[in-house]
Amino acid sequence: MVYLSVLQQALVWIVTIFWLYQFIVSICSLVKLKDKPIIEEKENRFMAIIPAHNEEAVIGNLVHSLVNQTYKKELYDIYVIADNCTDNTAKVAREAGAIVLERIDETNKTKGHALNWFLNKKIEENAPYDAFCVFDADNIVDKNFLMAMNKKLCQGEEVVQGYRDIKNPTDSWISAGYAIFYWTMNRFYHLARYNLGLSPLINGTGFMVKFDVVKPTGWDTQTLTEDIEFSLKHIIRGKKLGWATEAIVYDEQPVGFKQSWSQRSRWTVGHIQCIQHYTKDLAVAVKDHKTLMNFDGLLYILGSIPMFVLTLVLLGINGVMYLANGITAWQLAENIIRYLVPTFLLPIGTAILIMLLDKKPIKSMWKGLLCYPLFLGSWLLINFKCLFKRETEWEKIDHVRNIKINEVV
Repeated sequence: MVYLSVLQQALVWIVTIFWLYQFIVSICSLVKLKDKPIIEEKENRFMAIIPAHNEEAVIGNLVHSLVNQTYKKELYDIYVIADNCTDNTAKVAREAGAIVLERIDETNKTKGHALNWFLNKKIEENAPYDAFCVFDADNIVDKNFLMAMNKKLCQGEEVVQGYRDIKNPTDSWISAGYAIFYWTMNRFYHLARYNLGLSPLINGTGFMVKFDVVKPTGWDTQTLTEDIEFSLKHIIRGKKLGWATEAIVYDEQPVGFKQSWSQRSRWTVGHIQCIQHYTKDLAVAVKDHKTLMNFDGLLYILGSIPMFVLTLVLLGINGVMYLANGITAWQLAENIIRYLVPTFLLPIGTAILIMLLDKKPIKSMWKGLLCYPLFLGSWLLINFKCLFKRETEWEKIDHVRNIKINEVV
């Protein structure tokens, strides 16, 4: 029992220090720092790249929002990768103003494979672009997106994540849960780290990459979360990623639980794959580069599934100690409450704070706020399930909300 008690206290300290670190970093999002200086005044040439599989219902709105950017029209091209499409995605995209490349590959269907296929073509062509931005087909993009990203390039940034907003936050408690989650990540993860000189992560869509960065290897990713993988590989090389609050992209999120469960399961499996492939390299990078930025990257990967497992072990030890009369029922209840409150109740308060700071509509989101603990709890169940059963088959999420950019701004 003495050994169990020592182990319990050690785990409590590890979990406490980890979350205290996250809290301290998050506070830095509340500090408005001086903007980075312009290193080179330049109007860069961009590719807007849209991988799309059977997205005829939404692809037109995205292309139209890109066509209507405030950035000079002659300085960017819009490319749609019609990836194994069996509908009118290619036709709708061309009519809206995009250059369409059709790809057929029944074996490699993921977004990462589509990006690698396209970028390898442009690298071979030595295409005259300075950078590219990647969007999902269901996105719509703020008119100043490319202008904001050009500024980041002029400030010397090479890989930059834009502000990922939601175009359907009030459709259901599921889409509301996604909205609150991304609003939280935008401020308390990405912005906080950018302010501190640490590294944000690219987050699936609405990001910019300097073309020279991918020329040596292409878009070389293997996991189901190609965005996180690309970010971690960049951090391993000692490179910080950037953040652009003004580069806003609106994303459509699932409204049904089944689709959400499938999507988040795929993300969790992708995180596990990244843990398996990059934890050692991240640890070596900490040793080689000796920066807090690299250490923070290592903590990101350790703070996902490993921290979840550690917490389960801690809860299990508390249960064993109670059954062995090592702690009282009140002490067991106290330990469980210490876990439940910050895991399920504190995020609601955090979400309200973020919505106030970022001027998000609280009144229309009250159902989503009340159900947010359920959204987070279901994610914990997904994590637990993926420890034992991991589906790696890509499954399409249907996007059908015909929302135009003028309807969200």
